[in-house]
Amino acid sequence: MPSGPLMIIGGAEDKLRQRAILTEFVGAAGGEEARIAVIATASSLGPEVVEVYDALFRRLGAADVISVRPESREQAHDLELVAELGNVTGVFMTGGNQMKLSAVICGTPFGDALIDAHQRGVVIAGTSAGASIQSSHMVAFGGPGSTPKQRMTQVAAGLGLLESCVIDQHFEQRNRYGRLLMIVSESPSLLGVGVDEDTAAVVEEVEDHEILRVVGKGAVTIFDPARIVTNAYEAKRASPLLSSGVVLHVLPHGSRFDLTTRTLVPPPRFADPAEAAEMAEAGKDLRQLARDIAADDVSPSALRRRRARTRRKTQPAHHDPTHQDPTHQDGASS
Repeated sequence: MPSGPLMIIGGAEDKLRQRAILTEFVGAAGGEEARIAVIATASSLGPEVVEVYDALFRRLGAADVISVRPESREQAHDLELVAELGNVTGVFMTGGNQMKLSAVICGTPFGDALIDAHQRGVVIAGTSAGASIQSSHMVAFGGPGSTPKQRMTQVAAGLGLLESCVIDQHFEQRNRYGRLLMIVSESPSLLGVGVDEDTAAVVEEVEDHEILRVVGKGAVTIFDPARIVTNAYEAKRASPLLSSGVVLHVLPHGSRFDLTTRTLVPPPRFADPAEAAEMAEAGKDLRQLARDIAADDVSPSALRRRRARTRRKTQPAHHDPTHQDPTHQDGASS
């Protein structure tokens, strides 16, 4: 059985208008049969945040929404609380402090239950802090800036739902290019994934490949440092880092990226209907011509007539306003 989808949301997702990301989450969780667990551990406004998402998910058609909010590692070992994750169809982790979220649930029975839920097909979504914790490596904290600098940020362990990656959120809005580049410069085995606000990276398993699909108004930025040249191992405190050869992918809505092979998935090509009809007609004529040639029954004049017919069929008819039916000129009658 394939693992469930991951929805990695860059924060500030639309909650008032089209709500495209949240609508997709509820649909993936089962729609009218969805039973969603909201984990607000990262937020200092836990009950209030749960109320907001409870109202939103029910309005979008979810059958049931429950609050599951361990506040300490002791609570994350509570088997009754852990059991709440055993019969949900969707999990949503709110924003807040990702270090708190990681410190409370990673390496506990509650964290293990989240991983088990993902592996049995449950959709796991998270926004802001709830996005960062889904990767194997998590941005702990750090400042903004476009230039990667030594010690610009720090990394902590995440849940590992998405392996060999590090996720950053509010990416474009808070100018977090530099800190994500710093991380991949120091750990070139990792793929850096930066998600803009009101944007989601939806990761699904397709034929043993992890395919990332972009949904929302912004973009997902990916840094692939497989062939990086860097001085991160010798750079002094706070100095700019050499980061050369990093492959950059900026993926807007609808883009797809293969995380397994680290390659862009080409978009499908949609043919123009008029062009498709013309091609079909031309193919039909070519097949008839091939049959005539095979029967040794075609002459140059017949070939010219056939080509002329094909051109007439594929060219739009033009009405000549100066042309008159001779039977209706100057009041003539039959």
